[in-house]
Amino acid sequence: MLNLRNPLFIGRTSGPHGELDRRRSVEVGTLVSESWEFVDPDAVVPGAFGEPGRRTFFIQASDAGRTVSFKLEKQQVAALCEYLDGILTDLPAIHPGQFVAPISASPPLDMQWTVGGLAVAYEEDDDRLVIVAEEVPDLDEIADDAFDEDFGFESATARFRLTRAQVAAFIAVGNDLVRAGRPACRLCGRPMDPGGHPCPRLN
Repeated sequence: MLNLRNPLFIGRTSGPHGELDRRRSVEVGTLVSESWEFVDPDAVVPGAFGEPGRRTFFIQASDAGRTVSFKLEKQQVAALCEYLDGILTDLPAIHPGQFVAPISASPPLDMQWTVGGLAVAYEEDDDRLVIVAEEVPDLDEIADDAFDEDFGFESATARFRLTRAQVAAFIAVGNDLVRAGRPACRLCGRPMDPGGHPCPRLN
């Protein structure tokens, strides 16, 4: 039984009680984005590549020999880690023998799709936290006659069931990635590029 605990929404999710909107599927040309279910993944971690200030962030899951990545924003990673940390605080402490060493994500060969919304739930019976990512569609690629104003369309989803130890490792990696961005200016607090930045305090 899925016991929802103050679901987190980042982006376009508006269903009641943490449920993502259920909408009819729409084909983009002849392609439909694929939904994914990771019931017992080997690892689920956030990752990033590129130069500070221009990094691309993603969430990556590895399971039974497959590795899949989904693109998302830095702010989504930061908010998700903060929310997950709050949930872990309310749950029993992780036994030392259950800790999972944080690992870095592998460079993705491609991205399945872009994450538009996130929801978090806790399965009390199985002691698992579930992260649900919902695709944000590329409206430029959807035919005008494929969108219904009353029903919209059904986006692809990815569900990740994690142990509390896996969640703790996810948080550690995510927080390190967020902190590894551009350094902040000591005068105005804004991020600086390698060549500096036009600080308003110096004008």
